[in-house]
Formats: sequence, structure tokens, C-alpha cells
Amino acid sequence: MKLFYSPTSPFVRKVNVFAIESGLDEKIEWVATNPWQAEDILTAENPLSQVPTLITDDGMILYDSRVICEYLDTLHFENKFFPEQNELRWSALRLQALADGILEAGISRFLERKRDVAIQLESWDSTQKIAVERALNTLESSVADWSVNGGLTIGVISVACTLGWLDFRFSEEDWREAHPNLAKWFDVFSQRDSMRNTLPKELTA
Repeated sequence: MKLFYSPTSPFVRKVNVFAIESGLDEKIEWVATNPWQAEDILTAENPLSQVPTLITDDGMILYDSRVICEYLDTLHFENKFFPEQNELRWSALRLQALADGILEAGISRFLERKRDVAIQLESWDSTQKIAVERALNTLESSVADWSVNGGLTIGVISVACTLGWLDFRFSEEDWREAHPNLAKWFDVFSQRDSMRNTLPKELTA
């Protein structure tokens, strides 16, 4: 398999952590790309020029991280990260959606800050920040449930990668102080090899 990636993408990190936890990481060839430059090597496979994009061994092209992770879950025989039992499955998928929503709001803020100061919209940044805070509050109040029930799922992996990205891109905004239970869980989960070996890195070119 071949996976197009950027070392700063939290969605790529989700796939990377998933691959390590499922024992599939050594079966993936990692191809570094810059999606913002719409490189031909990526757009030939994904017209949206987004990472992660996966080419399977039989030539099928898959995107985005949610689809790729669910596909990878069919390739191993360990405990499934997408639970089959209805209640656990919907809980894991909802948790993934919440984590991904935090990322989407955070990325929107990050990109807004890249615009010229004169045309940045403070109201837009504030709206997205409040959405992230509400979602973090939800995670804080329910961490005892989703961090234990169902074991390691796609939802748990998604939350971990999301919190790691907030540390990476918004280190000046301390989410831990208002969410001590979530912070305690994350500090422990971050010690897993899959997390320690996939820390985001700034692009060098």
C-alpha cells in the first residue's frame, strides 16, 4: 500500500497511529507530499489534493482518514477498532466525529490566521474557538465512559490525535487547565509507542 501524507496533518497522524496499533504500519509505503501546492503526484490520485490518500495493493484509491482507517480495519485479525456491536459502534463513530469536528474548527482558525491581518475575521475565529471549547467540555464530562467502555477504538484514537494537534498548533491556549480529567487521560495515552512515534513535525520545505 502507498499513502500520501504531510507530517503536520492530524488526519494523517490518525491513520499512522491506527496503522501502528493494528500492526499494519510496515505494509505501508509513505510518500511525502505538500497538499497546499497541489502536487501532480497527489492530484493524480485525489482531485481534492488532500492527505491522507491511500492506494491499496490492488490499486483502489481511498480518502479521507475515516475511510482509510475503516479499510485498514478489515486487513488485520486483532480486536477491531470499528466495533461491530451497534451501541459500541455508534459511540465510537460519534466520538470520531466529535474529534474530527474539533480539528475542522481548529484548522479553520489556523488558516484564518494565515490571512493578512487586515482581512482576518475576529468573529469567525471566536465562533470556531467556542465550538472547540464546547466539544472539549463534552469530552471532559464523558472521558470516564469513552476511555474505558469499548476499549481502543477509532474514536479514542481520533481524540488523542486531535488533542495532540491542539498542542502543536495552539500551544498558547492551554486546554488542560479547564479539562483536568481529559488532560490526565491524554498524558497517559500519549506514552503509547504509536503516539510517541508519530509526533507532528513542521515542514522543512
